[in-house]
Amino acid sequence: MNRRHPYYPHLEAALEAAHLAMGIHRYYLEKGFTQGTKSGPTDLVTQADREAEEAIKALLLARFPQAGFFGEEGGSEGSGTFRFIVDPLDGTVNYAHGFPFYGVSIALEAEGAIQMGLVMDTAREEVFFALRGEGAYLNGRPIRVTGRAELLGSLLATGFPYDVAKDPENLTYFERALRKGLLVRRPGAAALDLAYVAAGRLEGFWEVKLNPWDVAAGWLLVEEAGGRVTDLEGKPYRLGHRYIVATNGRIHEALLSTLRGLEEV
Repeated sequence: MNRRHPYYPHLEAALEAAHLAMGIHRYYLEKGFTQGTKSGPTDLVTQADREAEEAIKALLLARFPQAGFFGEEGGSEGSGTFRFIVDPLDGTVNYAHGFPFYGVSIALEAEGAIQMGLVMDTAREEVFFALRGEGAYLNGRPIRVTGRAELLGSLLATGFPYDVAKDPENLTYFERALRKGLLVRRPGAAALDLAYVAAGRLEGFWEVKLNPWDVAAGWLLVEEAGGRVTDLEGKPYRLGHRYIVATNGRIHEALLSTLRGLEEV
C-alpha cells in the first residue's frame, strides 16, 4: 500500500473510525440494546447504528473539517469538494438477531469517483480496504477476485428489500438464477457481500434498489481486486443506480444474461 497516495490519510482515519464503530457494536451486544423501525417492521435501527454513526462522523470531520458527510442514519451534511459515505452498521437485522454477518462501511468520494473504500466485519475482525489505483486488501494482504469462468458452479449472493410485496422485482431475477441451477446465498449485508466478491469468496453479487452507503466502499473493493461492477444492462455502475451487478469479470456477461432472461447458462 502506497502511503504517499493522496487519500491514504483518509484511509487511516476511516480505519480508526471503523474500530470505534466496532467497539460500539460489541458494547451493545453485551449490554443489550433497544431497537426501533424506520420504513417498516423489518427495517430495524438500534442504538448501535446511531451511536456508531455519530462516533464515525465526529472523528472524520474532526480530521477533515472541510469534508461532507453522508450517513445512513443522519443523511447528508456539508458541501465540501469530497465527502465520506458511511453505513455505521450494515446488516442491522443480522446484528439484532445475533447472526454474525454485519459490519461498517466507509467510503470517500472525491474528484467524481470513489477514491477510498473500507469494510470492516465486526464479528470476524476482518478489514477490507482499497485506495483507487492501489489494489484491494484484507487485513493488509492483497486480495483478488477468483478466476472461475463458468457461471454454473459459481457462488453468488443477492439481497431483497424489507418489503418484498411492495417491491418484488428481484424475485424475478432470483427465480431465473435458481431455475438455472445457480448457487445463490442471501447473507443480508451488501457491503460484506461485495467485499467477499473482492476477496474471492463469492464469484458474483447482484441486488436492486440499494443506497449509496450500502455499496460505495464495496464497489471500489471489487474493481481494485480485478472485478467488474455494472448495472443490469452492463453499463458502468453509477452511485445511486437502481441495479448493481458485481462479479469476478469472467462470469459477468453470463450472469447478466441469466438475470435478464436472455439465454441459457
